[in-house]
Amino acid sequence: MAIQNRTGGTGKRVGFWLGTVLFLVLLAFPVDPGNGPASRMAAVALLMAIWWVSDCIPLFATALLPLVLFPFLGILSGRETAPIYFNNVIVLFIGGFMIALTMERWNLHRRIALTIIHAVGGGPTRIVLGFMVAAAFLSMWISNTATAVMMVPIGLAMILQIEDEFGKDQTHSFSVGLMLGIAYSCSVGGLMTLVGTPPNLSFVRIFQILFPEAPAISFGQWMIMALPLGVILLLCAWVFLTQVFYRAPAGLTVDREVVVSERAALGPVTFEEKVVMAVFAATAILWVFRVDIQLGLVTIPGWSRLLPYPGMIDDGTVAITMASLLFFIPTRDRSKGAQRIMGREVIPRLPWNIVLLFGGGFALAAGFQRTGLAQLVGDQFQAVSSLPTFALILLVCLMITFLTELTSNTATTEMILPILAAIAVATETHPLILMIPATLSASCAFMMPVATPPNAIIFGSGRLSVGEMARVGIFLNLLGALVIATVVYTLGASVFDIDPSVLPEWASSLASGAEG
Repeated sequence: MAIQNRTGGTGKRVGFWLGTVLFLVLLAFPVDPGNGPASRMAAVALLMAIWWVSDCIPLFATALLPLVLFPFLGILSGRETAPIYFNNVIVLFIGGFMIALTMERWNLHRRIALTIIHAVGGGPTRIVLGFMVAAAFLSMWISNTATAVMMVPIGLAMILQIEDEFGKDQTHSFSVGLMLGIAYSCSVGGLMTLVGTPPNLSFVRIFQILFPEAPAISFGQWMIMALPLGVILLLCAWVFLTQVFYRAPAGLTVDREVVVSERAALGPVTFEEKVVMAVFAATAILWVFRVDIQLGLVTIPGWSRLLPYPGMIDDGTVAITMASLLFFIPTRDRSKGAQRIMGREVIPRLPWNIVLLFGGGFALAAGFQRTGLAQLVGDQFQAVSSLPTFALILLVCLMITFLTELTSNTATTEMILPILAAIAVATETHPLILMIPATLSASCAFMMPVATPPNAIIFGSGRLSVGEMARVGIFLNLLGALVIATVVYTLGASVFDIDPSVLPEWASSLASGAEG
């Protein structure tokens, strides 16, 4: 996900000074005089939260604060803090992104998108579905921003063609539906895999930090739950766009010549595309089937069982192994000056700002756990224990969904997850039943152009207004929260072996973190 400015100059200045003043106030007046490290950690957390929300300095710069403040405030030493910024989840992110960038380099992502659109498309409604399926599939594996940037010009070319034949007024509903379909499916596609969007990876690592004795979240587990969820949201968005809000007028026909000509322009499939496709497909299969997958009464054994040290292999190992293969395979097309399928130019193109943002969130979670602040925060939320579990999940989903309309979804996730974990422990609720819905909801902001980069990109096309986006977006926000809460409460509970009303033994590590 690309990180963008969301507030004006005045808001940034207010955020900077508000965060600074409250930071100093909490240092002078500890929230818990009996626990100095937790009180100082609260000051750092509040400072980072306000600076992240206001975007007063770059998000990745705020993420670096623990490297400075933790040692100076006696929270964690520099030697302990620095390694938190690079771990197996970062390796998974980097490996997945390297493969994604190589797909873009050889135009494989474009060929996949056009093939899906051509296969699904027909009339206006099916054309929208084709674009949405293509965008969602690509966003499962590559940046949703890159997917939107690629899909919008193809969509605009099709819109211009039918505008020439039927006029702008007659085609406006189709144009808005198509553009919004691209944006929304980019966001929905990202939530379906661990590498699809940064909040998912943030969740995996923060969960590991807060609950080190808990079973690790695997790629296959996540996908078994999130793929059906994403399909439901995608179909709901398609129905809302094409049948409720922006139904194409009767008699409007779409000539698929644009898609046909775009595919023809790509030429025959190249050797390089075949290699990248093979590596991409193999990586996805290895991720999904690395560990045992429980399907009710049936268990699919993971391939890692065949290795001498299966417990030492994780999804990051798979990502880097498969990505590294592309450095060794020579190209046959030297027109781009490339000697290998993946070259040295991929490293500067990696989103290091997001890597640093990850690290800041991981450091924040470690501080919560190690100082005992997590338990302190959780104790303040005992009142919510009287709420039914499903109502609590739905409340979390709604809160995160609307909060991320104005803030970075990654930063929001990293701020909220330690707090939700603490609330779960304090109320003796399974932590995953709150943390997973919050993570998924961070990818479901559909109302505002600033909510996600795909929203901003399609708004920049000039084919729709803020009101037209918000009109359907608010319904999708509400529906998305309900769908996420329902799927996690039912299917998610089965996949992750969650009993919502039982606090697992491994969750006690959060309460004992200060003693460790």
